[in-house]
Amino acid sequence: MAPESTIAKPRAPQDAPDSAPRQPERPYPGALVVVEGIDGSGKSTQLYLLKRWLEIGGYRIHFTEWNSSPLVKSATKRGKRRKLLTPTTFSMIHAADFADRCERQIFPLLQGGYLVLADRYIYTAFARDASRGCSPQWLRNLYSFAPIPDITFYFRAPLEIALNRILGGRPELKHYEAGMDLGLSFDRTESFRIFQGMILDQYDQMTATDNFVLMDGTVPVNELQQQMRELVQERIDLQWFAPDSAG
Repeated sequence: MAPESTIAKPRAPQDAPDSAPRQPERPYPGALVVVEGIDGSGKSTQLYLLKRWLEIGGYRIHFTEWNSSPLVKSATKRGKRRKLLTPTTFSMIHAADFADRCERQIFPLLQGGYLVLADRYIYTAFARDASRGCSPQWLRNLYSFAPIPDITFYFRAPLEIALNRILGGRPELKHYEAGMDLGLSFDRTESFRIFQGMILDQYDQMTATDNFVLMDGTVPVNELQQQMRELVQERIDLQWFAPDSAG
């Protein structure tokens, strides 16, 4: 069963003046904003622009990205280089990476009153690993410790547009990136196309169950960024993360 997602609609304590920063309806004072989507959907560009906008405003933020824990990175690289990773081991390595980042970064910073921005989150595992044949229920249980995001932006671009963006700027697709471990095609580009289509289907299925905010990945970058900023301002009280707020 998919976990229920709740959007943080911060509210002021009853005895607080109207001008006081409002505490989010969370067991922690921070908030979590996530971007998801297939490769080439534009999500990383948009999160980077949002991050820079918030940084310029002086807000308390922290950025984290998928598969970036230094504790796990060497094992992941070795397994990929030697092509040793089965779908299950691949999934569990990424889960270990995520758990390490959760314990060392995400949880402490949410407790410390930071706005955490995540480039890919648990939904990446749900989409990719399910496409590799892992049980969706098993994956949900594996990541059940993860905080539910306040906003999950799902950047959706048609498959061909996303593929052209990736293939146009990538000299060569990597083995696992292209889904070559699945035996979808002997041709690496075709395998990548099929694999990304499978992942896109998984994301589409999660749109309603996980309360994704659907973003049109074909909209011009500046317009899409404006939409993203407006939604963040609407759903999260940025005053709580302002430099003059105690947090």
